[in-house]
Amino acid sequence: MDLFNYTRRETSVVHVGAVGVGGSHPVRVQSMTNTSTMDTEACVEQAKRIVDAGGDYVRLTTQGIKEAENLKNINIGLRSQGYMAPLVADVHFNPKVADVAALYAEKVRINPGNYVDSARTFKQLEYTDEEYAQEIEKIRRRFVPFLHICKENHTAIRIGVNHGSLSDRIMSRYGDTPAGMVESCMEFLRICVEEEFTDVVISIKASNTVVMTRTVRLLAEVMEQEGMAFPLHLGVTEAGEGEDGRIKSALGIGALLADGIGDTIRVSLSEAPEAEIPVARKLVDYIASRQGHPYIPGNEAPGFNYLAPERRQTTPVRNIGGSHVPVVIAERMDGLANGNPQFTPDYIYAGQALPHEREAGVEYIIDENQWKGEAGTWPVFKYSQWKELDEISAELKFMFMPFMAFTDEVADTLKRHPEVVLISQSNHANRLGEHRALAHSLMVEGLRNPIVFFQHYAEEEEEDLQIKSAADMGPLILDGLCDGIFLFNQGSLTHAVVDSTAFSILQAGRTRTVKTEYISCPGCGRTLFDLQRTIARVKAATTELKGLKIAVMGCIVNGPGEMADADYGYVGAGRGKVSLYKGKVCVEKNIPEEEAVERLLRFIREDKGTFS
Repeated sequence: MDLFNYTRRETSVVHVGAVGVGGSHPVRVQSMTNTSTMDTEACVEQAKRIVDAGGDYVRLTTQGIKEAENLKNINIGLRSQGYMAPLVADVHFNPKVADVAALYAEKVRINPGNYVDSARTFKQLEYTDEEYAQEIEKIRRRFVPFLHICKENHTAIRIGVNHGSLSDRIMSRYGDTPAGMVESCMEFLRICVEEEFTDVVISIKASNTVVMTRTVRLLAEVMEQEGMAFPLHLGVTEAGEGEDGRIKSALGIGALLADGIGDTIRVSLSEAPEAEIPVARKLVDYIASRQGHPYIPGNEAPGFNYLAPERRQTTPVRNIGGSHVPVVIAERMDGLANGNPQFTPDYIYAGQALPHEREAGVEYIIDENQWKGEAGTWPVFKYSQWKELDEISAELKFMFMPFMAFTDEVADTLKRHPEVVLISQSNHANRLGEHRALAHSLMVEGLRNPIVFFQHYAEEEEEDLQIKSAADMGPLILDGLCDGIFLFNQGSLTHAVVDSTAFSILQAGRTRTVKTEYISCPGCGRTLFDLQRTIARVKAATTELKGLKIAVMGCIVNGPGEMADADYGYVGAGRGKVSLYKGKVCVEKNIPEEEAVERLLRFIREDKGTFS
């Protein structure tokens, strides 16, 4: 794979009804209904809204045989109104349901973690090699008849692995690792190949963007090693809603799309299903616009591990680089403060003149020709001024640096100036490629100067800035290259919006925690309470708890597994009932829904003693 030049991964074509995926087809976008699959009219109307918004596929949960059989009525209802988008049945726990769903849906999603295996127990189990082989044979005996049904009915399948629902068998051999998630998928894929069943799409999802991207990268590598080229479905599970849901999804999905990986995506938001489609479409279109860009002559640094990258080693300059969390630089050249006090930048670029009133707790960067050595201010050089670095003595210096301006002479100068923090800038159609190329050039030269990535936009809509900047920064953060982020927007968005976006990107990339993180599913037909209202109530009461992760999950399918990364969890346990968790341990079961939010807050108070 070329780290610096965008091309899509070559895959086979999968036929999903009349809407193919993979090969030369565009990246498909989809969503999932959250109505009861037994309510034909409600499902049809919601599916229509998803398609009208631009969705290519519509997924529906099928908890049991009766829900699977009702897909026939939903399909008829849609086709009779001229809606031909393929339907995807989502199956967990019961392979018999998948057999029935294959008769009425154009694609069936099964979860290897619970297709044959019972629900994960979170207990430490041991399997001998013989016992493990017997488990694989049990999968084969049950899975092959399903493939035959799919062949007869021209039904595609999705093998959908979720981080939160790996089987005890996989956990016993591989643990909670990317390798385990990949093997969970490959066990089923190998059977598909042996049975010559090729209409297969694969997904591996997690709420943790680092886990999700590393696992999908590894899956693509393992498939290539085994001669497979199946299309990939991408998604960040339980991403949440609002700003967090958009940024987290764009960062994780965008990081993979930017490397040409991914043939269909779902942006999982805890909002109305049709609200997911415009976000997904913007993300796909933004990445696709790089196709055919001018070539970037980057060189990958020896020792860089794309599948499991570590943070680039740098010499710390004050609070930048080394083991410090990435900094946020913001601009205030209009002289206005109007930032968000919750997200105060570490440095502010003021251009030619310092403001009359400076923001508390912030240091300032001003152009080198205006810098007078004032306390709390630092000079910044243009890339053409690299020869002038010797002329100014300062503990910290910044220098804007495009990749194409990084010459041998510049490299030699930087070796004498470890106090220089580079601000990587690019106007290239594939700015990611140039940012990566500069970082790798530093590694090739053995330079340890920290690097901040300058990202320039002209957006008028908050959502557009969130999607584009998160997608641009995702690979740089996940590759371990980022010592700081500098978002500059020439549109009408306020400094508060830009600052919040920058900090949220770092948190979504798991490099800097600045606020409470909410892990919440998008909801589906299994959800038996008002998910959006519940999330709003939990957020309102806990938003000041910096550093906590709180999960609000609609049902048990992924709940305890995805919540293993959360401090506290709220999980639907049945109609009108909720269970509370600390980590993956259930602490209260089957609480009446009307009492559950207050009980959760009371438990956090008692456990943390941090708020009233």
